[in-house]
Amino acid sequence: MSDASLHATATDPDGFAVQISDQIESFIVAVSELSKGDEPDSTVPFLLLEVSQLLLAGGRLGAHEDIVPDERYEPDLGPEQDVDALREGLARLLDPVDVYSEVFDPYEPRKAPVAARISDDLADVVTDLRHGMAHYRAGRITEALWWWQFSYFSNWGSTASATLRALQSVVAHVRLNQPLDDLDGLDTDEDLSAAEEESLAEEAGRVMAEEIAGPLGLRPVK
Repeated sequence: MSDASLHATATDPDGFAVQISDQIESFIVAVSELSKGDEPDSTVPFLLLEVSQLLLAGGRLGAHEDIVPDERYEPDLGPEQDVDALREGLARLLDPVDVYSEVFDPYEPRKAPVAARISDDLADVVTDLRHGMAHYRAGRITEALWWWQFSYFSNWGSTASATLRALQSVVAHVRLNQPLDDLDGLDTDEDLSAAEEESLAEEAGRVMAEEIAGPLGLRPVK
């Protein structure tokens, strides 16, 4: 895609830049609204859908040739928007299943899983996406696409992918009537040994899927 086509958003409403920005803005708005807690019974299903759709935009950015910014140095965008309220809201809504275990790089041999939080992950993703959106709204279309592509490879792509696996696992456990291991007491800042990290799923207590199905808007198979 040429640089000219990247900038032709006014004349090509179905162009690549417009489609990517629309998908990203939709995700930011949806997650921000969900974090307010107005639809607590639909939190997990909606997040599963929103993260899945965001990763489609990420896949398109990842498959695209390298996007080169117009300027050598990124313009100063000022302070980043605060995401603490979003993070805290999601943490409350996802309390029974917020903590999960993740392997950061599946191609690193013998890499032990570490504890992560869905709420932290989504807040980090939104921060990355808002940064690019600030460029986009300022008319720096190529800069926005460059940032979204770069940060997809360096941070939000892997973070959103890990979050999607966690959300899909929650839905699968509930729908298939499979018990979920209790991650209460697992601190994401806790310094665990490799052996402890490798057995996270076995070491935690028990939270039955049916106990969280109602609050999270899920229903197990009858």
